[in-house]
Amino acid sequence: MPPRRQQKTWCALSCIERLARLLPRRSAVALGAFLGGVVHFVSRKKVDAAEARCVRALGVGVTTAREIVARSYRNLGRSVMEFYRLPLLSDGWDRLVTVHGEEHLRRAHERGRGVILLTAHFGSWELAAATVARRGFPMNAIGAEQRDERVTEKIASLRASAGVTTIGKGFDLKAALRCLREGQILGVLLDQDPREKGMVVPFLGLPASTPYGPVKLAHRLGAAVVPLFIVRRPDGTGHDLHLLPELEGRDGPFGEDLEADLALCNEVLSRWIAEYPDHWLWLYPRWMSTLDRR
Repeated sequence: MPPRRQQKTWCALSCIERLARLLPRRSAVALGAFLGGVVHFVSRKKVDAAEARCVRALGVGVTTAREIVARSYRNLGRSVMEFYRLPLLSDGWDRLVTVHGEEHLRRAHERGRGVILLTAHFGSWELAAATVARRGFPMNAIGAEQRDERVTEKIASLRASAGVTTIGKGFDLKAALRCLREGQILGVLLDQDPREKGMVVPFLGLPASTPYGPVKLAHRLGAAVVPLFIVRRPDGTGHDLHLLPELEGRDGPFGEDLEADLALCNEVLSRWIAEYPDHWLWLYPRWMSTLDRR
């Protein structure tokens, strides 16, 4: 039997899932924003830490950071509702998400050496992966291992409903190799802190331990690295999904200079986060191993 706290969380998530599917899309997304605001209100310690990260990384004042973090929580709530609604999106997908730059992904995929889709916990990232699958690409995502195994399985199930295959848990090297060698597409969230297992390069201008496995894989297999970002429209009508041109190495083939090209990946992520700061997950302790413990 899971611990009591996990059981309560599971029950709450199950109720939210039911509401997400019962309500019309706009009502469900609005409810998600409200619930995100509630979590923001009751999570003072985490919110304070998120605001401090925002001040330090963006160089903004405390008032601006508070506004950004509050919007970030509301956007996260919206994204959770959209994730729960993936099984319902067979109709109207093109109205919900407009894709820009698909030719960059298609060109990279046609080479047959696999594609790493580079992104972050930015916008409705699960909806972005599902949209790529919806466009006919063989989309894979790394498994997100949660404390409650039921949540892990639910994430994989929701992804599968939209055509996204979940592979491994954490960064499963063997699964990633197999996926790319078969010429498929692998989504990677690079904005995570692997602590001593990463390489320290700037992220939003601050030193951050960063997973270098995806860059090494790209170099080893000749896989393309294509950045992807999904931006929520201010009027609430949907999203714009942006696929950028394939990244090129700063000194030779991509990944040959591991540190420089890993820093390039973080630069791309940082530019989009700076442009749309309320789309990023500030509650995540991105600099835990490099700054937060000092």
